[in-house]
Amino acid sequence: MGDFSHLDEHGRAYMVNVGDKASSRRRAVARGQVHMASETIQALSQGNTPKGDVLAVARVAGIQAAKKTAELIPLCHPLPLTSASVSFQIEEDHIGIESTVETVGQTGVEMEALTACSVAALTIYDMCKSLDRLMVIGSVALWEKEGGRSGVWKREQ
Repeated sequence: MGDFSHLDEHGRAYMVNVGDKASSRRRAVARGQVHMASETIQALSQGNTPKGDVLAVARVAGIQAAKKTAELIPLCHPLPLTSASVSFQIEEDHIGIESTVETVGQTGVEMEALTACSVAALTIYDMCKSLDRLMVIGSVALWEKEGGRSGVWKREQ
């Protein structure tokens, strides 16, 4: 696992200095799921939820969250994002969420992709909780990253 990059020699947290790193194209993909009852999925997919178009709102919430990640995660650098998207896959027992975030910069966008995915899931939960309090948010994980010294990384299926 190696050393923690956000701790100094005394174990105190600090923001990593990326000033000497070369800028490069960075991309990250995160995925997650919101498990719910089939009746809730049916209402959501037919647009019959009390709060309106759940996926449209969750998409915007996820994109907005990606842009605000440095305000939410204490040691993240504020990044000028060049792209952020959130998409959904309606399955029999869950809604699959995928977020993709890109920038050209000195540090990666993994946290932005994970934050977008997580906030989209939380938004789905919030908008559907009156129909289904047993929903479960899970499996939020980084699936791909590109750029920087470590190059391309993909999670094995």
